[in-house]
Amino acid sequence: MEYSENRLNSVINSVRAPDRSVMDEAERRQAQLAKPPGSLGRLEELAVQLCGIRGRMRPTVENKYLLVFCSDNGVTQEGVASAPRSVTLAQTINLARGKTGGSVLARNIGCRLLVCDVGVDAEIREPGVIGRKIARGTANIAKGPAMTREMAVQAVLIGADLASEAAAEGADVIGIGEMGIGNTTTSSAVISALTGAAVKDVTGRGGGITDEMYRNKISVIERALEVNSPDGSDALDVLSKVGGFDIAAMAGAFIGAAACRLPVIIDGFIAAAAALCAARLCPAAADYMIPSHESYEIGYRVAMDELRKKPLFSLGMRLGEGSGCPIAMSMLDAACAVMNDMATFDEAGIDDGYLEPIRAIDAFSVDGSGEGKGTR
Repeated sequence: MEYSENRLNSVINSVRAPDRSVMDEAERRQAQLAKPPGSLGRLEELAVQLCGIRGRMRPTVENKYLLVFCSDNGVTQEGVASAPRSVTLAQTINLARGKTGGSVLARNIGCRLLVCDVGVDAEIREPGVIGRKIARGTANIAKGPAMTREMAVQAVLIGADLASEAAAEGADVIGIGEMGIGNTTTSSAVISALTGAAVKDVTGRGGGITDEMYRNKISVIERALEVNSPDGSDALDVLSKVGGFDIAAMAGAFIGAAACRLPVIIDGFIAAAAALCAARLCPAAADYMIPSHESYEIGYRVAMDELRKKPLFSLGMRLGEGSGCPIAMSMLDAACAVMNDMATFDEAGIDDGYLEPIRAIDAFSVDGSGEGKGTR
């Protein structure tokens, strides 16, 4: 398999914007459905987005896929995580065996789970783990680059290829998750480098650390950015210097899903960092992204603001593993049901003339803010 920037650019250039004409038609249908305008809120927006992505008025998300990329991170040498490095290997195997939170939630809605080793610091012989290992973990970003630029390109293309393989198997929607001890540290470094945000404003406590460890984590990220001087205008440079194999592969999966015209779901904080990398590499890919839950990590909000997206729900989640994706997929199912099965006013035998005066104004909020109007 060729892993070159030329091939990556070819994948990026193949991404096209969702079909605007279909989206316009979907908006018109939403206005004709037998309900007050905008009364189904985000479900209406999702339905319109799905129609544009799939290029048809009757979208479905029946075949659901969750891709989880697993890798170790050399920065754990700096004491930034409470969990030992060995947990990456254990949970990679447990994911494949259906024993983790993310895998249980995926199974609950009939979502196929693909677990991919792109850099776990061990030889994995578990049949359910897809072996695409680049190296046994990245280098310590506090002392130098995480990986070479060539490795970053390879990781991105591995993710894009796995998304393409899922599409070839018939996927209607893809969720993106990860497993890797220390990857909230690399994600904070990536987001800070890409946005210019202060490290303290994008760094949380990950899986849980003491105050002393938290102060050390901020210091380590600041040192990593100083030592490596990543170019914030070049996402590949950022990934290679302060990222991880998991984040890079996830970024590729976002791009790969968009190239296959599939909706792709952002899980939590690490996935948001990867989605931001993907959008910087391929701006058109952002139109295919749908955030699931609001992550507990503070840097998540910075990434979402950059992507101009809002999460679908807030449950205080911070697990990772793609755990928010299956829940979001159930909401996409609901959005499709509204678009595909709900009756219009004509079909329901209702004269909707009474709505004309309130369609022309904001008649749904007391302060005139438009709150509650949904897509209109």
